[in-house]
Amino acid sequence: MKGLLKRVLLGFLCICCICLFEGPGEPWAAAPRGKLVVAQGADPTTLDPHMHAEIPANVVLHNMFDFPVKRGFKDGKLVHEPMLATSWETTNDTTWIFHLRKGVKFHNGEDFNAEAFKFSLDRILNPAQKARRRYLFTSVDRVEIVDPYTVKVITKVPLPTLIINLGYGMSLVPPKYVKEKGDAYVANNPVGTGPFKFVRWVKDDEIVMEANESYWGGAPKIKTLVIKPIPETSTMVAALVSGDIDIAKKVPIHLFPMINKSNKAKIVAVPGGLTHNIHFDTKAEGPLRDKRVRQAINYAVDKDAIIKHVLEGYGIPVASPLNPSHFGYDPNLKPYPYAPEKAKALLKEAGYGDGFSITLNATSGHYVKDKEIVEAIAGQLGKVGINVKVQLHEYGSFMKKLYSPEGAGPMYLMGWALTFDADGILTSYLTCDAALSRYCNKQVDTLLAQGRSTLDEKKREGIYSQATQLIHEEATYLFLHQGYDAYGVSNRVQDWKPISDESYTLIMRDASVKD
Repeated sequence: MKGLLKRVLLGFLCICCICLFEGPGEPWAAAPRGKLVVAQGADPTTLDPHMHAEIPANVVLHNMFDFPVKRGFKDGKLVHEPMLATSWETTNDTTWIFHLRKGVKFHNGEDFNAEAFKFSLDRILNPAQKARRRYLFTSVDRVEIVDPYTVKVITKVPLPTLIINLGYGMSLVPPKYVKEKGDAYVANNPVGTGPFKFVRWVKDDEIVMEANESYWGGAPKIKTLVIKPIPETSTMVAALVSGDIDIAKKVPIHLFPMINKSNKAKIVAVPGGLTHNIHFDTKAEGPLRDKRVRQAINYAVDKDAIIKHVLEGYGIPVASPLNPSHFGYDPNLKPYPYAPEKAKALLKEAGYGDGFSITLNATSGHYVKDKEIVEAIAGQLGKVGINVKVQLHEYGSFMKKLYSPEGAGPMYLMGWALTFDADGILTSYLTCDAALSRYCNKQVDTLLAQGRSTLDEKKREGIYSQATQLIHEEATYLFLHQGYDAYGVSNRVQDWKPISDESYTLIMRDASVKD
């Protein structure tokens, strides 16, 4: 009998030991500890999750807000998993039912429920709100509350990208808080349901968050998360090597050796989701209205040379706004070759044989080697008679220019991936009525409308193949490259690795730091 009691007692103690060391999300998990500092090239322009379309804000806000579904990658392909919607189904081609997670609270104590889901999507859909991601949901007709934890989303037409868009463009916000405080206050004092809570924002210095220890998915391992804007990459890398920061975002290739030889940090690089292009303003008066000029610019720029000498091999030439990580990518579409004599002939044919002058706007320090890339482009275009004046901007001022009525044209550098689906990537810049579009072609509009209104993936792939072939022929952009995302990571950072999606890769819930 004694032996039996002894074995029972030992078994009980073993179970207790296992419980004490169980993973995050259990009540016995270790309390969050330590501080982790992440640096990126620019400060957000706002902390209202519905009022931006920028990666610097995503890096911050995705740590504080949840979505109905979670976006990620599996075997290099885009996948979506339950988040604040635990499951969903369609009852017909235009009706979706979402079952919502119970027991979730916003950081201010408000309950997450069907009302919060409906309020969040209605806020985005409201034209007066001018939400930056409204275009992702314009095919939504209405949201109906079925019960406190079930909602029905009814679309005007079949909307194949609804799940994709909900996993990127619809952060969930607390209705009472937003109504009482107003947009101006919310823009500087965000409240979500995510793994970290907002503490303070010192503009152009730091954004501080603390662990949400009651997070529904399990408390973060880190107590304090700080995100700092450091525009100069050399300054950022120096801060990493000295131990002032723990993760440096978008490290330029020439600084890799400095980090790897420091014995304090290492470089981790992954294929990037962004496609980098020079956008053209084809709506304004000027040479860029002529397709032959746009084609000439594509022939005049040696993309392979830029990848080799500026990006040190970390890039792949592209033939359209899409790259292999995007749904709708057509591998049969080939990049414009480097053909300066052909470029000169096209310019002459278009009436610009003597060349012309034009401005190229870009950020400095936001994209990897953005300054060097546009300077190299300017030099190459100069060889065919196009005199390019490069204007560099701090990211915040560039975004203000981009969203101004005149836009950021006539030429400007952008990296774009958004939903990783052709619809989200092409619609925002290449449909006639989109807020950011400086291009209009009814044939492109028709194709993109077809692509976003059929649930058949094979049909969608064929439609986007047609659309990107036309976009390539129209030379809507100077098509450049798909790059790599490189991070400098301190040796004290544990349990974290980047993914090919910079909007989500810096969600730090699972990361930890060692002393």
